[in-house]
Amino acid sequence: MTKTAAVFLAEGTEEMEFSITYDILVRGGVKAQSVYVPAEGAPASPPNGMVTASRGVKLGVDTTLADLEKEGLATVDALIVPGGVGGANTISKNPSVLRLLKGAYEQGKIVGMICAGSLAALEAQIGVNKAITSHPSVKEKLSSSFQYQESNVVVAGPLITSRGPGTTFAFALTLVEKLMGAQVCQEITAPMMLSQEHL
Repeated sequence: MTKTAAVFLAEGTEEMEFSITYDILVRGGVKAQSVYVPAEGAPASPPNGMVTASRGVKLGVDTTLADLEKEGLATVDALIVPGGVGGANTISKNPSVLRLLKGAYEQGKIVGMICAGSLAALEAQIGVNKAITSHPSVKEKLSSSFQYQESNVVVAGPLITSRGPGTTFAFALTLVEKLMGAQVCQEITAPMMLSQEHL
């Protein structure tokens, strides 16, 4: 049965963390979709179906948060929050996103967060008092509520967190391993010319 993942996307999302994660999920056989999260007061869909990421790269939107809410959690196996300060703030402050993240976590679905995206765990109150990591810039906001670690990727039950653009390959491959199994993860790693020293 096909596994599905919703990767949240907002204005200011970090493009490497979004695109590498999305791409590796697809390579691993996961049906990924980008889910647009509007800023407060903004239209439900972005102009021309595109958002501007943190470094000015244009990223396409597959569906909207409103549509994901209508479909419900039964349609997804994983929810993923990329970083990028602007995007992460929008995503982690959105009440609908927080409800979805909390529901997914409580159902044991994979919840992935990277960089400043880990702030969503604090806002949704998931994984509290358990291990977490993030970009160093938001460490102080997380360290009092979680067991903060400096590892590139931290797995704490269904919550998988990572640090930043440079750790995105390791983060995305961990998501694939959890969703599709270790063999699939190994099969897609070699053609990308990735070795352990890169992870």
